[in-house]
Amino acid sequence: MRLLALATTLLFAASSFAASPNIILFLADDLGYGDLGCYGHPIIKSPNLDAFAKQGVRLTQCYSGSAVCSPSRSALLTGRTPHRNGVYTWIAEGAEVHLRTSETTLPELLKGAGYGTCHSGKWHLNGLFNNPAQPQPGDHGYDWWMATQNNAAPTHENPNNFVRNGKAVGQMEGYSAPLVVSEAVTWLKEKRDATKPFFLAVWTHEPHYPIKSDPKFKALYPDLTDYVQKEHHANVTQMDHAFGNLMKALDEQKLADSTFVFFTSDNGPEGDGIKTPGRGSSGGLRGRKRDLHEGGIRVPGMARWPGKIQAGTTSDVPVIGSDMFPTMLAVAGVEAPKDKVLDGVNVLSVLDGSATKVTRPQPLFWRLHMAPNAKIAMRVDEWKILANAELTEFELYDINSDPQEATDLKDKEAERFAAMKAQLIKHNASIDAEGPDWWKRLSPNGGQPPGANKGKKKKKAVE
Repeated sequence: MRLLALATTLLFAASSFAASPNIILFLADDLGYGDLGCYGHPIIKSPNLDAFAKQGVRLTQCYSGSAVCSPSRSALLTGRTPHRNGVYTWIAEGAEVHLRTSETTLPELLKGAGYGTCHSGKWHLNGLFNNPAQPQPGDHGYDWWMATQNNAAPTHENPNNFVRNGKAVGQMEGYSAPLVVSEAVTWLKEKRDATKPFFLAVWTHEPHYPIKSDPKFKALYPDLTDYVQKEHHANVTQMDHAFGNLMKALDEQKLADSTFVFFTSDNGPEGDGIKTPGRGSSGGLRGRKRDLHEGGIRVPGMARWPGKIQAGTTSDVPVIGSDMFPTMLAVAGVEAPKDKVLDGVNVLSVLDGSATKVTRPQPLFWRLHMAPNAKIAMRVDEWKILANAELTEFELYDINSDPQEATDLKDKEAERFAAMKAQLIKHNASIDAEGPDWWKRLSPNGGQPPGANKGKKKKKAVE
């Protein structure tokens, strides 16, 4: 009888796993709000993502968790704002900052619920990469991983710094995004336990500098005489092509209908968009990467889940990267942890169109101590307040009527400003009380101790 009961339990568990949706989190790097055709770019060719936008919901107010990469990634995996989870800045190689095992991560919870888990691509959640002194992807719940600490090196072409499950891969032939997707597809087809649902994180390096694009994608822009612009636009197309390869693999494996896919970016575009490397578009929004104005944090965001999310829809409800933690847990039918403060909320009702607003116990919040744009920001409904790091200078904007943040309303809306200022100061203090003090002890630019590189000739790190 006990054997029969055990067999019945295992059979029920197996059938439950089989019925659970698969989940894919696809993350681009430094892709601006206006960098895709489906978000209005007049030149960049992104046919696969444009098609994807018509197959589900496209978010017009999707936010990253920060204006630089490492903090945004930490928010996606923990549901917690970066200063709360400790990853307060981009992480330089060798830095003390890392995603701690005291944080509960999305792959960890999904693995515990019977999911197979895989990470392919950029990691950038520790300074001591592939070093037991700090947690690695496998320590955060991934069964299989192939990653780099930060950028693909020396460029996106023939990278030589990938590590697979703790072992250096050596030089690879090809370009980063297609190689990252190829690894993910191989795992889908050959390495995973096909009896389990899966969680797959695919985090490309494109279009983060230093970039290199396949000549076949540059050939799609024959009229561009600015080689920097051509390389960048082709790099976005290269990422789009890789995304298309992954969607094709889902179709071939007959997995598309049972898979929830979310696509987004870690922050706004690099450079000034005109002369410096980084020709991405903020879509006309103020600010870019490293800035907490809209152009630094508003990013593309699209979701597809056949039969659950209506195709060809859009939503203007604000959604932030930390929302993916509780949302993807809800997709899997896994309860979110209650032992930690979560800044993200389940936004499935927004994605499927059944709700036009979500209740947020914690406001939308960003903080970045990077010169020259060290700022703190908070959004409640349509109102967004920004402050300097010392909380002595403030700005107030109505984002719905003024997404370009052109008109500071703190004087005209004095009562509202006073209330939001008090809320911001109180909320910021509560986050400081919970998170580690790395941001106080270490340089904001990469998490290195102040003066660590003084007197040393060292190549400048690129965040």
